Amino acid sequence: MKNTVIIGGGAAGMACAVHLSRAGHNVTVFERGERLGRKLSATGNGQGNVTNLHMDESAYFSDDQAKVKSALSRFNEQDTMRFLGSMGGIFLPDARGRVYPAGRQASAVTDLFRRELSRLNLRVCTGIQVQNIAFDGDFRIAWENGHMDADAVVLAAGGKAAPNFGTDGNGYLLAKQFGHTVTELSPVLVQLKCDAESVRGLKGIRMDALLRVIRKNKIITEVRGDVLFTESGVSGDAVFRASSYAVEGDRLEIDLLPDIGREELDSVLAKSAGEDCLLCVVPNGLGRMLYRRAEGNRQKLIDLLKNFPLTVKGTLGFANAQATRGGIPLAEVDENFMSKKRAGLYFAGEILNVDGVCGGYNLQWAFTSAYCVAEAIK
Repeated sequence: MKNTVIIGGGAAGMACAVHLSRAGHNVTVFERGERLGRKLSATGNGQGNVTNLHMDESAYFSDDQAKVKSALSRFNEQDTMRFLGSMGGIFLPDARGRVYPAGRQASAVTDLFRRELSRLNLRVCTGIQVQNIAFDGDFRIAWENGHMDADAVVLAAGGKAAPNFGTDGNGYLLAKQFGHTVTELSPVLVQLKCDAESVRGLKGIRMDALLRVIRKNKIITEVRGDVLFTESGVSGDAVFRASSYAVEGDRLEIDLLPDIGREELDSVLAKSAGEDCLLCVVPNGLGRMLYRRAEGNRQKLIDLLKNFPLTVKGTLGFANAQATRGGIPLAEVDENFMSKKRAGLYFAGEILNVDGVCGGYNLQWAFTSAYCVAEAIK
């Protein structure tokens, strides 16, 4: 019977532990935080968006889309819903295909895992940071004042996003001990910083808008959803989804009234004048700012309503991001995410160079990669 150590008690680590323990394997989970699944408890804006019904490899960024597609074919969104359902609870999709627990509490999903892990009676070591992994016939996992041996090691320590949950990139250092490389890292699913003058006075205004990312006069992506103006740029559901595609220097074009045509706007504006001409059209503060920027010119005002321009100046960084772009290249692992440099060393979740767009795709990747790893170890 194999003795497996899983480093990281997030979604991927916990899922892998459940699969292996149910199969009768000896499993030890190391989590540097005091509790398992802290980042999982914050997913989906605290509501627990665990997967998405519109699942395929095109929703992911990676160095090997074929491996992503192969993995998803082995464990897809329906498998995730069955797996989570096997621990209890009900999971339902919304109108956009995003799957949530019926109670809309992400923390309850974490509690579901904790309950199952407790029932399986496997070893969970919290508050311990693994500092070194060596191999001499067996793996030796070392931490301050302790060590243990294992037949297999699963690195599920996450990326660099949201370091307040303990994901500060330490897993990459452990992987490098075996000769692995790490691609360039950047934060995604994150607020975008823009030219400050363009959003001055708009902080807190939220619109259901159509957001386009433009690069060299070409539309890179187009998403519909909430756009929230912040002190330094824009946030909201549409921005988080677009942030996977946007880079510094791109232009954002925001259609603030995607369901209203130019002719209808022209008709409305012809009935009024002055700074209050957009009453009951957009929030008052936004309307007055747009009127001043258009210098009272009706066509310029319509242009701003249908194509509000911003320039991307960067992001709010890893501290405010939900996911990491980059990681251990898929070229350095096999189809089961076992290292090509050291047999018995596996990777699961965000530590790999795979990230998905907003909407449950990153948690699906955590569950998919965890399943593939567990099946290979079994």
